[in-house]
Amino acid sequence: MEKPRLSFWQIWNMSFGFFGIQFGFALQNANVSRIFETLGANIDDIPILWIAAPVTGLIIQPIIGHMSDHTWNKLGRRKPYFLTGALLASLALVIMPNSPALWVAAGMLWIMDASINISMEPFRAFVGDMLPSAQRTLGFSMQSFFIGTGAVIASALPYLMTNWFKISNVAHKGIIPDSVKFAFYIGAVVFFLSVLWTVTTSKEYSPEELEKFAEFGKSKATGNYEGQFVESKKLIRNGIIWLLTGLILYLIFIYKIYIDYGVALFLLGATIFGLLQIVAGLLIKGKKNKNGFVVIINDLYNMPKTMVQLAYVQFFSWFALFSMWIYTTPAVTHHIYGATDTSSALYNEGANWVGVLMSVYNGFAALMAFVLIIMAEKTSRKTVHAISLIFGGLGLISFYFIKNPQLLLISELGIGLAWASILAMPYAILTGSLPQNKMGVYMGIFNFFIVIPQITAAAILGFFVRTIFAGEAIYALMLGGFSMFLAALLVNFVQDKDNTT
Repeated sequence: MEKPRLSFWQIWNMSFGFFGIQFGFALQNANVSRIFETLGANIDDIPILWIAAPVTGLIIQPIIGHMSDHTWNKLGRRKPYFLTGALLASLALVIMPNSPALWVAAGMLWIMDASINISMEPFRAFVGDMLPSAQRTLGFSMQSFFIGTGAVIASALPYLMTNWFKISNVAHKGIIPDSVKFAFYIGAVVFFLSVLWTVTTSKEYSPEELEKFAEFGKSKATGNYEGQFVESKKLIRNGIIWLLTGLILYLIFIYKIYIDYGVALFLLGATIFGLLQIVAGLLIKGKKNKNGFVVIINDLYNMPKTMVQLAYVQFFSWFALFSMWIYTTPAVTHHIYGATDTSSALYNEGANWVGVLMSVYNGFAALMAFVLIIMAEKTSRKTVHAISLIFGGLGLISFYFIKNPQLLLISELGIGLAWASILAMPYAILTGSLPQNKMGVYMGIFNFFIVIPQITAAAILGFFVRTIFAGEAIYALMLGGFSMFLAALLVNFVQDKDNTT
């Protein structure tokens, strides 16, 4: 028995929460670098301050995914996490622009991003839970639509606060302007109410109902999913390799080359991953494998082949995106506006224009979300994704050559096309290869290949900008463009087992 098809409006309601989630993310992406610089951060310190976002995603998403796979209460399976994350994220959005010091803002970014991740991760699994294979591309494209529309408004809010409502866009040195504060307050309300809409209007299948569907517990992918665990010797051996490699490289950088905080954290992450594998191996060896930690590590080792192939595409796609989110504000304000004083009217004019640019690419992504479905029907999801990534790369590289800020709107169209595809096509391809009863945990693990490139970007881009790019943030955007090109090339090697809409 296959899952019944849902109506357009049922899919609309179950995806609407993403409007609020992306509202929060867009405010973060467009304004956090501005907040950090206003509170005294140097330009080459910004990436390491941003590392909170990917690190929290790396930790939170697989845990929440595993927990939601095994949850069922009065609210449902995924909805308890939607609501909890929304409440916490809304509180964080209120506090963030009122941070009195840089270290407070950095800490609030950790809290805010962790809360957003609690809401966001189950939404991806929700599509896999509720929709039959033939509707999953539509489901993820609907999420892409709401991500785009939410981000359009949120990204432009400081600009709208200033130009429509005449709220001050400047403040004393070290103080966040009121235009940014009010934007975050509105974001808190929108985030919570949007998620609440999905919680109150959408039904979830119970575990008993899911068992009745023929695809429940089955997968087109081959993999070791049930009951069997990776050999403890393999985990311990690989863990030792990761552990020693991370430590040795760390020592080499400290004593022989140069240690950057980002690079140090990156190598520390490799060391910790090695340690986690060793612990998992020892637990399996001791027959203590009935816990979520061991299951997550085991599932990581047993990823479906399609998921492994998509991991490489995701790495270079999200490296590019993270370079854009970190460096668009300093690149535009410094390279195009020629402003470096964060308290000056010219700098804040440029920073507001970045919000408009972010709004444009998200708006175009929302428009293209459903167009991509038609394109995928006529070609394939792989073809659509590769072409979209190429246009995204061209958009990022063009920032270097454009001197008129207005013309950057054209660049944002290419970025918006790539963004729409990144939000939909990889997930539509992936879902057909996953076992239904591990949808949540594998969506969480898939997030590794979103956050690892972000951690990598945060680790190395500050070093690159400071030592290779002579402090010019614009070159980080160009590097992101070339990373998009590489991702487009790697799409050709992905096996799409379920290319239906």
